[in-house]
Amino acid sequence: MKYGKGDAAVVVNVATRAALFQALRSRCAKGEGFALATLNLDHLTKLPRDTAFAAAYDAQDLIVADGRPVVWLSRLAKQPVELIPGSDLIVPLCELAAELSLPIAFFGSDEDALQRAAKALRTRAPGLEICHIAAPPMGFDPRGTAADAALRDITTSGARLCFLALGAPKQEILAARGREIAPGVGFASVGAGLDFLAGRQRRAPKWMRMLALEWLWRALQNPTRMVPRYARCFAILPGLAVDAWRAR
Repeated sequence: MKYGKGDAAVVVNVATRAALFQALRSRCAKGEGFALATLNLDHLTKLPRDTAFAAAYDAQDLIVADGRPVVWLSRLAKQPVELIPGSDLIVPLCELAAELSLPIAFFGSDEDALQRAAKALRTRAPGLEICHIAAPPMGFDPRGTAADAALRDITTSGARLCFLALGAPKQEILAARGREIAPGVGFASVGAGLDFLAGRQRRAPKWMRMLALEWLWRALQNPTRMVPRYARCFAILPGLAVDAWRAR
């Protein structure tokens, strides 16, 4: 399913969770790295205004739908994709890493949150090896020399899978850079997912997620930051719906 137009267009190229994990197993078995992005409506508001973000999305190997509007648009276009939130991928990916004896790394957020997330994941995925944890300083530039050094450190650590918790667009830009500097590492951009596991942020209750109200929960938690974001998201929905209808 394709979203957007021109250079800012993005294709969700992995439609189901089963297909995603089949692709991940295949890449891991071959020793291949990857960049995994989770598309949501906020990304679709940023892509036309940020050429670096759009270029980073072009470099992603695997793109899944993270957000119910993205899924609804796919259904409207009769090209359905499955909802696969990035936060819901962390534990299954760690279980896969433990099963295949793949060391993992964390990069982003802050040291305390990453250590707490590591503790939680070691409990949920017995046998998991976390070989590298690093939190960048404020103002971290995913295109700068410090980013290149961080990627080299991840490679040197022996990590085969790295969770990036920098938020968009930084994490996707760093993942794209990682495909060049650390081609044997799989990079998964997970946003606030590690903060949820660490207890740093509280995710919406399951019943709200089931009713597609997670956006409301987040808006109530941080209205100054989230209300303008969701206003921009709602503003682009009519145009995206028209495009999806034409794609039927």
